[in-house]
Amino acid sequence: MESELTHNYHKIKPRAWIILAAATGINLTFGMNYSWSVFKKVLVAEWLWSNVDAALPYTVYSTIFALVMVFAGRLQDKLGPRIVVTLGSIFAGAGLILCSFTSTLPFMAITYGITGIGYALCFSSTIPVCIKWFPPEKRGLIMGIVVSGSALASAYFAPIVNALLNNYGIHNTFLILGISVFLIMAPMAQFLSNPPSDPKTKTAAGQPAQPHESKNAIKDVDWRGMIKTRLFYKIWFMYFVTASAGLMIIGHIATIAQTQANWENGFYLISLFAIFNTGGRMIAGFLSDKFGRVKILMAVFILQTANLLLFGGYNTPGLLALGTVVTAISYGAAFALFPLATADNYGLKNLGGNYGLVFTAWGLAGLLGPVIAGVSADMTGSYVYAYLISAAALFGAIILALTVKPQAKTGRIS
Repeated sequence: MESELTHNYHKIKPRAWIILAAATGINLTFGMNYSWSVFKKVLVAEWLWSNVDAALPYTVYSTIFALVMVFAGRLQDKLGPRIVVTLGSIFAGAGLILCSFTSTLPFMAITYGITGIGYALCFSSTIPVCIKWFPPEKRGLIMGIVVSGSALASAYFAPIVNALLNNYGIHNTFLILGISVFLIMAPMAQFLSNPPSDPKTKTAAGQPAQPHESKNAIKDVDWRGMIKTRLFYKIWFMYFVTASAGLMIIGHIATIAQTQANWENGFYLISLFAIFNTGGRMIAGFLSDKFGRVKILMAVFILQTANLLLFGGYNTPGLLALGTVVTAISYGAAFALFPLATADNYGLKNLGGNYGLVFTAWGLAGLLGPVIAGVSADMTGSYVYAYLISAAALFGAIILALTVKPQAKTGRIS
């Protein structure tokens, strides 16, 4: 006889896939984050900005994105995904449109930062809403699909931005993108909604469970309870280490190619990174459903550590491509595994706010990872010391992961 859980899954499956498609579509507009290097090149060439100045709006964007994720997630938990993503589409579109009216660095940094607010509101909502609609045994795959959208965006967004800049200039490109982003995201946001609670099934807290939560579902914990657990700090540190390793490589890969292999076409590795970053998210999510989050996390850390220890010897385009593929897969895996680890251990009800707090690890990694690599290159003329520092930190993550034990029945980690 088909279980009630399976029955509920089949009953809501069509709507669940519609919501997944909408959320993934929203994430597919996140290519602005990855295509700033295209803008940077034009700002330096045409507006005669320095490289440091041209990078500032992106730095402001990334910092605001990471910080707002904390509050955006909590807002999503209270108001629901439809309202928050609609609001996010307004901020994202408005920020880009405002960029089209400026030629000064301070105003560009502020207006592009507004775009970061919008994308944080959207990203904080697309993850929780999707995994709430699917049963626990499917959540890894679903997570991989929805977060793959933001990774895949980098593969097609940069050529689009480059074509727009060549044909319409900087100001008009921002205007076109701002209008387009709003017109794509706002309608898709209307398809998003949390699943109805099942009054017949109670969680450990005595509250109605989501359709795919069992009677043994973990008690929902908010951010205040989460930060009181040692597990939170383990998750946060492991996320920081694995993200900083990936961001360090991708932030310098063109220069690394020139330094280590005397290869001037290292920018091709960025597209390669985008493809395998996408694949890494889906593969890691799928495998974590089969083998558990801890085993896949451990495999990712070991793979990254070995890759970094060897990276200084990658002195041909082929070897650099191999190193980039491993980096991309590992970096992408983190985007699938750490939201799942947060949901597995602290429940779905407060996932937006909880993961927003965990996501600050990525924000700090984005600041420190590339800086460590830059300092190593400036002081020694080589990236080897940066590789070794990152590898040592990852070895620490491996040791820490050994203290994380999977729960036999739920697959959670503690």
